[in-house]
Amino acid sequence: MGTYINLGNDGFQNARRSEYVDKSGLIRVVNSTLKTEMCMSCVSRCRRFGKSMAAKMLNAYYDQSCDSRSLFEDLEIAKDPHFEEHLNKYPVIYLDLSDFVTRFREEDIVGIIDRELRTDILQAYPGQTYEEKDDLMECLIRIARDEKQQFIFIIDEWDAICREFEKRPEVMDEYVNWLRRMFKGSNTAKVFAGVYMTGILPIKKYKTESALNNFIEYSMVEPRRLARYFGFTKNEVRGLAEKYSMDFDELVKWYDGYQIGDELSMFNPNSVMQAVDIGRCRSFWAGTGAYNAVANYINFNYEGLRDGIIEMLAGGRCKVNPTGFQNDMSIVRSKDDVLTVLIHLGYLSYNWRKDECYIPNKEVEGEMVNAVKYNRWMMVVNSLQRSEQLLEATLCGDEQAVARALDIAHDENTSILSYNNENSLACVLSIAYYYARNDYIIHREFPSGKGFADLVLIPRKHVDSPALVIELKYSKDADTAITQIKNRNYPAKVAEYADNLLLVGINYDKDTKTHTCVIERYNG
Repeated sequence: MGTYINLGNDGFQNARRSEYVDKSGLIRVVNSTLKTEMCMSCVSRCRRFGKSMAAKMLNAYYDQSCDSRSLFEDLEIAKDPHFEEHLNKYPVIYLDLSDFVTRFREEDIVGIIDRELRTDILQAYPGQTYEEKDDLMECLIRIARDEKQQFIFIIDEWDAICREFEKRPEVMDEYVNWLRRMFKGSNTAKVFAGVYMTGILPIKKYKTESALNNFIEYSMVEPRRLARYFGFTKNEVRGLAEKYSMDFDELVKWYDGYQIGDELSMFNPNSVMQAVDIGRCRSFWAGTGAYNAVANYINFNYEGLRDGIIEMLAGGRCKVNPTGFQNDMSIVRSKDDVLTVLIHLGYLSYNWRKDECYIPNKEVEGEMVNAVKYNRWMMVVNSLQRSEQLLEATLCGDEQAVARALDIAHDENTSILSYNNENSLACVLSIAYYYARNDYIIHREFPSGKGFADLVLIPRKHVDSPALVIELKYSKDADTAITQIKNRNYPAKVAEYADNLLLVGINYDKDTKTHTCVIERYNG
């Protein structure tokens, strides 16, 4: 067993001894690419989404120095007709770049990586000789030729150098050239049956053409066939909830909400596993290392960025075009770039059909609120903090208290929003009721039989509070809002609460710049 080659299957054995959710179907996709024009894969996903776990699984499956049949025979991949074809058939080189960036800060880090790998691999092939001028690739070319064998190369945290040496472009250029030397040369296909790189960011774009454009990229923006392997599905989490007697609805509230490709409901896998381990839901993002970056990114003075962040905190969505991002966290030049970085970091989810991003769940929402507090957006922070009192006043039917609270929220928040119209009023209303998300599922622009309700709050499971239907009017009157609610035919989801439903009509007078409120209990 070497340091970088023939590592065996210990890493995946440890995973199988723990609670393991079967993601072995990933192997089938990778197998289909081996020894083809698509054999170079770069799979990028955010922290805590199982990157290293997948890399260890692939290493255990391909590594010829061990027998991993027992680790996979009860998993999805064992049912694949090509399961035996590649099982433990290759010498596997496994490189975790995070090990190097934490040990070495000098400019020759790429040379150090090359020398350490070369030394270790030559020890695994003692019959091979080399000259001092030979680099790693030259040694691999000779071994592949003499042994008539191709390698699998797995690189975990492939972009660690790009992130840690972002202010030293000469190091990044040397690293990219090193990757090109191995993976984009005339001998690449002879040496490697497949290459699997995983990290947070897709491959950096250059002014002309990507230096590594022969890689097939799978990312949070474009996951291709790997979408269902990026996170946990609803059925997988439901199974864990039943096994560990967890409240499934709480797991949904805290960790669901990611859309990855056509997978509409994906969970953060690390957070789910930690929650079932301690027996309760809370935020596990404090240790991801990305918080300071997020706080800095959202404070960039790009037109429309602050509006977009506030809109998403209010439960809305923000348009984004991710195609212009250079896949470099140090090159952020626009609102779209900031939002795209946050998608890759997992702080936003991306709907590719509508080119929209949004905050996926309570866990991430809490971190975004922390970032807003860090940047001292105090008017937004104040509204969030007062939202508990607003909900209490609404449930108590205190119409004057609700109107006063909305006056304050409107004055504070429309001063920092770049628009001041019905859209901004709706956004302010959602911010003002932020606290309600703890006990309610909140729907903005909720469809009814005749149009949309501005805000509908449905109590979460085990919450003994009335549902709320809130209608906002602009320079009319609150009674008109109540009448409009009554004249609409709401779907069964609201009708279920017909015996415990409050109707809330709110009007904003643009002349007096004040709100009025009418609250009625629904009587059928």
